[in-house]
Amino acid sequence: MKTKKNRLKLLKNNRLLLVMLMPAVLYVFIFNYLPMPGILLAFKKFSYNKGIFNSPWNGFENFRFFFISGDAVRVTFNTFAYNLVFLFLEIAVSVTIAILLNDLRMKRYNKTLQTMMFLPYFVSWVVVASIAYSLFNFENGTVNSVIEALGGDKINIYGTPGYWPFILTAFRLWKTVGYQTVIYLAAIASMDKEIIEAAKVDGANVLQMIFHITLPQLLPTIIILALLSIGNIFRGDFGLFYQLVGNNGLLFEKTDIIDTYVFRSLLQTTNVGMAAAAGLYQSVMCFVFVMVTNACVKKIQPDYALF
Repeated sequence: MKTKKNRLKLLKNNRLLLVMLMPAVLYVFIFNYLPMPGILLAFKKFSYNKGIFNSPWNGFENFRFFFISGDAVRVTFNTFAYNLVFLFLEIAVSVTIAILLNDLRMKRYNKTLQTMMFLPYFVSWVVVASIAYSLFNFENGTVNSVIEALGGDKINIYGTPGYWPFILTAFRLWKTVGYQTVIYLAAIASMDKEIIEAAKVDGANVLQMIFHITLPQLLPTIIILALLSIGNIFRGDFGLFYQLVGNNGLLFEKTDIIDTYVFRSLLQTTNVGMAAAAGLYQSVMCFVFVMVTNACVKKIQPDYALF
């Protein structure tokens, strides 16, 4: 009884915080928990007339349809490889820029640089796709105009798959690095300044302070953000890949990921079951990967694990 009263008192004392938390809870419940019965579609031959629950079961036929297409391994590898590259480069570039900005002597320019880097995060992928087309189209793109002006031959970038891993990675970094840099800057700002001052008194140079003070204290933040990203490592950035590449079949070899493949398949065949099976496959792969990674982190350094 005493415990129950304490809980009620705790809820009463924190009612304002609970009200502030409610929109986030509702958002997660509506968009993450309510749709969960849709998992059944992965094991059913969906009929619009019968609905989710009354459609006939077809076992693993939807998964079989996805894997016998011959593209499952390719799009899975592309999704994993791109996300792995994004993960490592975003961490490396964001941490480097955060450390450089933190050590920047001209503090009045610091905020301006942060704002300029953070703004691309709010730019729609549709707008980014327009920028990319203006740069790379064959007829009058900026890149080909410069090459032609220098006496070279135009490059058909939209017809050459080999260029696109670099293009997609560059645009992804341009759009997301600023956001992550702000997170790392906040982590650096919360560090104990007395340790840094003591290191300066002891004669430590800039590189020594970075490698022996800043980076070790940033490590928990880096690992947590990495683990959260790993949770979606088999889930591609649909906006990036679909908007920049679209339905250009010449580029699918290097740019097709699970999300775009399923989207096109759904448009062409209206096979809802196959789309649900691919989505469940992604979720299971992400779950397994994040559990294995978290277990490895927990074994090496338990304090840095998510759970």
